[in-house]
Amino acid sequence: MSGSRIVALGHYQPPKVLSNDDLAALVDTDDEWIRTRVGIRTRHIAEGETLVDLAAEAAQKALANSGRTAEEIDLVVVATCTAIERSPNTAAAVAARLGVRSPAAYDINTVCSGFSYALATADHAIRAGAARRALVIGAERMSDTLDWTDRSTCVIFGDGAGAAVVEAQEDDAEPGIGPVVWGSEPEKGDAVVITGWDPVISQKGQSVFRWATTQLAPLAREACERAGIDPAELKGFVPHQANLRIIDAIAKKLGLADAVVARDVVDSGNTSAASIPLAFSKLVERGELSPGDPVLLFGFGGGLAYAGQVVRCP
Repeated sequence: MSGSRIVALGHYQPPKVLSNDDLAALVDTDDEWIRTRVGIRTRHIAEGETLVDLAAEAAQKALANSGRTAEEIDLVVVATCTAIERSPNTAAAVAARLGVRSPAAYDINTVCSGFSYALATADHAIRAGAARRALVIGAERMSDTLDWTDRSTCVIFGDGAGAAVVEAQEDDAEPGIGPVVWGSEPEKGDAVVITGWDPVISQKGQSVFRWATTQLAPLAREACERAGIDPAELKGFVPHQANLRIIDAIAKKLGLADAVVARDVVDSGNTSAASIPLAFSKLVERGELSPGDPVLLFGFGGGLAYAGQVVRCP
């Protein structure tokens, strides 16, 4: 096979919405303080729903949008950093929930870049002939990791999931998923940490901000070069939804004046590995992108890890 393509997307967010005013009743903050620093207005918080519930809902929607059935899937990959159960892994639990028969199933944890990592590994498996059709899911219950008295973190994160159905394409077709650019700076890994059996997230916000706004644009540009496309030709840019100021800074450095830039962080907060497929799925659902449009996906964050690739919009 010459490569793979995304044939459909789906997303899911729990119904409970937590506004900035709601948070102001819990911690010393206010709407202006939050919007000025991270651009977030609301976030969704799971109550009575597990990580598997979130992932399965998004995956089921992606399957429905693709016209494929669970029986046609032979690989399930879940990107997450908030799984509680060690075994079975989240991918296997989602496969069982959906009725996927005998799939290869594994989880990936590179935190906020997880979906791009997962998408790349699924693409590689399909190119190698180890799979023909995959469910690639990013899902997080970040609320499980929050200290609700720490205003530097509790105002940022939300819960949700996004999923893609990825399948092989024939040799004469243009690859729908471009080469991945990925890596990490492990010596700076303590900038974002989730530690302990009762995990709590903490981060060095200014360090992450400086890294993201100064180091990532050249890597995103490299992903475009490997796909044989100039950034000016992009129709869409879906970065990890970490912070509105980071998103706008990278988009400006790439010169994306005419591209649709995902800014779902405003309404969903930072959903870590779920943020890229969640934002991408919403853009497609709203008709802001068209089939075949070149779209740059770029994840970054904890680790400090990054990954990105140009894909064709389903």
